[in-house]
Amino acid sequence: MTALTALDLATLRINGPRLWASLMELATIGATPKGGVCRLALTALDGQGRDLVTRWAREAGLTVTVDRIGNIFMRRPGRDDSLPPIVTGSHIDTQPTGGKFDGNYGVLAGLEVMRTLNDLGLQTEAPLEVVAWTNEEGSRFVPVMMGSGVFAGAFSLETAHAATDLDGRTVKDELQAIGYLGAEVPGQHPIGAYFETHIEQGPVLEDHGKTIGIVTGVLGIRWYDCVVTGMEAHAGPTPMALRKDALQVATRLMQQVVACAHRHPQADGVNHGRGTVGMVQVFPNSRNVIPGRVTFSIDLRNASDALCDAMDADIRAVAARLAADSGLSITITPVSAYPAQPFHADCVQAVAAAAERLGYSAMPAVSGAGHDAVYMARLAPAGMIFIPCKDGISHNEIEDADPAHIEAGCNVLLQAMLERAG
Repeated sequence: MTALTALDLATLRINGPRLWASLMELATIGATPKGGVCRLALTALDGQGRDLVTRWAREAGLTVTVDRIGNIFMRRPGRDDSLPPIVTGSHIDTQPTGGKFDGNYGVLAGLEVMRTLNDLGLQTEAPLEVVAWTNEEGSRFVPVMMGSGVFAGAFSLETAHAATDLDGRTVKDELQAIGYLGAEVPGQHPIGAYFETHIEQGPVLEDHGKTIGIVTGVLGIRWYDCVVTGMEAHAGPTPMALRKDALQVATRLMQQVVACAHRHPQADGVNHGRGTVGMVQVFPNSRNVIPGRVTFSIDLRNASDALCDAMDADIRAVAARLAADSGLSITITPVSAYPAQPFHADCVQAVAAAAERLGYSAMPAVSGAGHDAVYMARLAPAGMIFIPCKDGISHNEIEDADPAHIEAGCNVLLQAMLERAG
């Protein structure tokens, strides 16, 4: 491929109807009655999905290799094949009540980039690759983002291979069963830069009427278990002033979890704080007994580790005041934490420039959910491209996206990859 000018790049477009048709065909594997997809990681259906995608890759002239955690790499050679490849991808496993686009779009958008370059007879300086990561969703096996996590060294191959589902089946055995226990050692596959195209899985782009989200990073996450301990007593004879009602104190703290998210915006005033209580257990959970103990989850998220630290200190201070005022015991125990992950400035700029060149409306965005790009950003320059999904709904069988947005995101991916690959 000869060097492309900005004007040349602006004329390049992927084949939108072909990409849409591929998405719809993949969605028939594990299709649900409500129009979604149930294709859990390493099931026979996942194997069928992998077979279809790799067949398409080989038909496009790509070389397919699989590593020992089942990650699939599909390579298009460059003029200088010794250069580390510019990689794009995502996953094709789904939630039990998943949709057609989550993860699948990122893999098939990458495949469509390769098909388009074939159509145009263009060759890049560096090779290009599409990767389908194993078990991103974590619905059947934990941890989530398993394939990319092993690849990045976040946890060992042995740990991942030994993980079991509810029936006691191991990851290693299931990889063998579907024919995707590869030979390549995870992590021994070079990556020059990584892009991931994804539906937003939230309502922000749609709310702002924007086509492209220029993802600057992924929110840090802090998970906790909180226990408020009072004393159960009879709801009738116990006067209000003499109660040790754990639920009333717990609900005040729960409200502060939400309020805390509003108290910690970035220095520029943009608020990416998130505070959620999603699980609550009340003991003894009886209609006429004052609750003596409440256990609930706390989920705090923000755009930087410093902001996550500030939210942590904030909610602990609130809990200490409530405990002092009420005389009840409140304990907050960390469960897990994921650091905030900013994306590489060059990759972010490549996405922004592509959206501008193509004339798409765009805005900066952050990801509130984890993606394989989080682990890839530890290894190489990385970035993400978001497109809207209808009503911001994902992890749901009614998940939907506009074909025009699907095409737009892939056009941006094409140009961003070409800018990095040369």
